[in-house]
Amino acid sequence: MKQHQWGMIALGLVVFVILITFPFWSGKGKTSPQPTLSFDTPAIAQLQEKRCVEDTSFMRDNHMKILGTWRDEAVREGKRFYTARNGRVFEKSLSGTCLKCHSNKQQFCDRCHNYVGVKPTCFSCHSIPEEVKK
Repeated sequence: MKQHQWGMIALGLVVFVILITFPFWSGKGKTSPQPTLSFDTPAIAQLQEKRCVEDTSFMRDNHMKILGTWRDEAVREGKRFYTARNGRVFEKSLSGTCLKCHSNKQQFCDRCHNYVGVKPTCFSCHSIPEEVKK
């Protein structure tokens, strides 16, 4: 084999390694600012006690688990009410409970879901009146 062919093979391998590893090292050190949530909705403004079903840190970490459990229990087992850790009782309903206060889906739900790169399936069944598809 001629000498210049080894150079082309080496160059090809270097280019290959760079292209394969590019996704791993290209984004290092880049961070997006965390989204700020707007709690400025008419429903929240009217509340005397501005508290969610559970405390904020718990809901931030576990709302997807709660909603999944609510769906399964309400639809499959007929258990329609949730008793919070502090004893308050809520209907197990995304539309009837959660979205009554967090009515601005774009400002509240979508900002965080887009930030973390998830596409929840909640809204494939639950429609938001402001977002009725034509």
